[in-house]
Amino acid sequence: MTRYLLAGGGTAGHVNPLLATADAIREREPDAEIVVLGTKEGLEARLVPERGYELSMIPKVPFPRRLNKAAFKFPNLLRRARGRAIRLIDRRSIDVVVGFGGYAATPAYLAAKKRHIPLVVHEANAKPGLANILGARYTKFVGVAFHGTKIKNGRFVGMPLRPEIEKMDFDKARREGIERFGLDPARKTLLVTGGSQGALRLNTGIIDAAQDIIDAGWQIIHLVGEKANITAPKQLQYHMVRYCDRMDLALAVADFAVSRAGAATVSELTAVGVPAMYIPYPVGNGEQRLNAADAVGARGAILVDDADFTPEYVREQLVPLLSDQVRVHDMAVQARHIGSLEGTKRMLQLIDDAAASAS
Repeated sequence: MTRYLLAGGGTAGHVNPLLATADAIREREPDAEIVVLGTKEGLEARLVPERGYELSMIPKVPFPRRLNKAAFKFPNLLRRARGRAIRLIDRRSIDVVVGFGGYAATPAYLAAKKRHIPLVVHEANAKPGLANILGARYTKFVGVAFHGTKIKNGRFVGMPLRPEIEKMDFDKARREGIERFGLDPARKTLLVTGGSQGALRLNTGIIDAAQDIIDAGWQIIHLVGEKANITAPKQLQYHMVRYCDRMDLALAVADFAVSRAGAATVSELTAVGVPAMYIPYPVGNGEQRLNAADAVGARGAILVDDADFTPEYVREQLVPLLSDQVRVHDMAVQARHIGSLEGTKRMLQLIDDAAASAS
């Protein structure tokens, strides 16, 4: 029996590949022990127990980005967090540590190094986070979700995705999705999503030009986000969804997407061959623009600045593109070419390689 410590969290970008990997381990090794290391502030605090995994908490210790009072406290707080991770490893006789970035990952990486046990790192974003940059110094087993990710010892494994996506029966899922969303099977479907929080410019750009998209022969599934203060237009071929709990069905019916460029979203769209227009989140360190770079470089996607995505842009650029069936088809082929439905399988192989190296 193998004992795994999976560490990471904070955002869905860290938690989802962690859970996909945990599910695959549990399916392959029903007797394996899986413990997840996280913080009470991250999404893992809710999602990990909901999925049936044991969650061990450590304090959130952010990297200081400037010299202030918190910077002087950081070394001692990190030592304490590392100490708790070491005690967990010792108490549970952990065989392998697998980290996915986020606040909980750094103490786990340091603890694995201290105890000389196999360490695996997965970086979901094209621009690596600080925790994973550190972790990659301590192991040769570093998996990345995007070909262009620059991190020490990085090798492409893709993104571990939910099994309902990786093992999708596309024809069956498409039929179920058409029924679930009330779609016209004779029309092409545009999937629009700005993430769980919504995206104001993306949402308004689509809504204001919805009739033009519909007149071009398309129908729209618009995932506006639970907190979006938006009224749905009354067009027959426009379908507003505030929260989608069957993203696999939305992907199965999509012929084109307009979306933010989060790592998971880009990975899911390319994995199933959906061409896209990506509008990266305009705040942050630019990782969303880099996440889309592989798809854009392969001509399976188009990148548009948030400030440029207006109703006029939709009418003048997006609608003509959607009307060009040959180009949309070619973009779909290229998107699928760079995507992968084997991220979880490759991640398991990376973990096996790390474990074998120790013996």
